[in-house]
Order: sequence, then structure tokens, then C-alpha cells
Amino acid sequence: MSQIAIAPLTSRAVIAVTGPDAKSFLNGLLTQEIETLAQGELRFAGLLTPQGRLLYDLFVVGLEEGVLLDVAAQHRDAILMRLTMYKLRAKVELTAVNLTVFAAWPAEGHTDPRLPALGSRLYTRDLETTATEDDYEAHRLALGVPGPADWGIDRTYPIDADFDLLNGVDFKKGCFVGQETTSRMKRRGAIKNRMLPIAFDGPPPAFGAEVLAGDLRAGEVLSGRNGRAMALLRLDRVAGAALTVDGRAVTVDWPGWVPAIVAS
Repeated sequence: MSQIAIAPLTSRAVIAVTGPDAKSFLNGLLTQEIETLAQGELRFAGLLTPQGRLLYDLFVVGLEEGVLLDVAAQHRDAILMRLTMYKLRAKVELTAVNLTVFAAWPAEGHTDPRLPALGSRLYTRDLETTATEDDYEAHRLALGVPGPADWGIDRTYPIDADFDLLNGVDFKKGCFVGQETTSRMKRRGAIKNRMLPIAFDGPPPAFGAEVLAGDLRAGEVLSGRNGRAMALLRLDRVAGAALTVDGRAVTVDWPGWVPAIVAS
């Protein structure tokens, strides 16, 4: 049996949302169903703008009387402010919590709801580690799963960022902020853009570098490392096409978790 890799994710931080209205409050805001979240269960969600663009990703952990939110550390204060703005008269307490987020792969703890192969996430104050956050980022990129560096803030739509393929949107739940745009994109059944991994030789192209299919723009490069990067691609221009970035050949490395209908 291979050794479990455990890495501290210092780029993440934790917020506790407690009180009698905690789950119903979040359920009206996030892309994921929260009211049915069981104690100890983990779900992946997004907080959107009213226009449907992605602001922040969140992992939501069920507690006996509320939830923990696993969020980007650099945006925790902004998320607290936004949640406070939406709070109004809801009986909810919002608290920054001194817990560290750890990733473990293979899974040991709360299995990552996006993709089991990503491993799991653990929330504690101290844990013996065997890997670094950079190791985890390499693991995530190898699986072709986009992250916060790829979607930024108020820059893209959750479906473009594969939230619908990675269990980040519940289309059967009631209203949430940005639902109208998100649901309309899904109902159309013809998604134009997807974040997908690309492979190449050498160092990654610059963020925002243009992906070309011949002379046609086919997308842009996002975050990456030697030999591999994420890219936001136009599906109608990449299938079977010879792609280049800055004159270098690149190929789309279709992840196994992407349905065949998207890859075709």
C-alpha cells in the first residue's frame, strides 16, 4: 500500500457558520444544496455574483449546529464581509476559526467531493505532514482539475470552470445567487468553453497567452508548471485541431472525468 501524502494547504482558511438559520442561510446563497448536509459530510460549492460569475469556491463541512467553510485564505475577510451583507435578520454567527486545512491522498478523511482521486480534506490544528502544498497542486493539475488561480474573481462562469462536472452545482435545489444565468447556460445544452489541461514541452506559457487552432483563437492559458497547464478552451475549435501557444505545439489532455459528450 502506498504511503498517504498529507499536505498543509496554507492557501486555505476556515469560517464557522453556526446558529439555527445557518444551513438555510447558506442554501439561499451557494450553488450547492446545504440544508440536507449531514454532520461530517463535505460538499463543494461556489458563491457567485448576481450576474452568475464565480466569486469564490467553498468546501462546506456539516456540523451538528451549522457548517465549516473551507475558503481561500486571502479572501476569507472578503467572504466574511459578503456573508455579513447577506445576513440581514438571519440567526447566524460568522466566525473565523483557527483550523488548518490539510489535503491527504489517497483519501483519508472527508473525501473530496469534486473527484475521489483528489483524496480528502481534513480540518485540525496540527497534523504530521509528508508532503507540501506544491505537491498537492501538482497532484491536482495532473488530474486536470482547475483551481482558484484559474478562475480568479468575477472573471468566469462556474460552468466554464467545470463546477457542474465536479459536483459544485446542484441544479435541482431552490434559488441561489446567480442561479438564473447558471441554469440558463446548463439548459442550453451547448457549453462553449471549458477549463481543460494542456500538455507541452518545457516551461508553462504566460498566464493569458493565446491558444491558437491554426489562425483562430481557441482559448487562453491559465495556471501551470513545466509540461502542463490549465487553459480555458473553446470546445468547437480544439477537437482534433493542431494547437499552438507562442509558436509551441500543445495538446489537450482530456481528463477521464470529463464526459465523452464534452470531449467529442
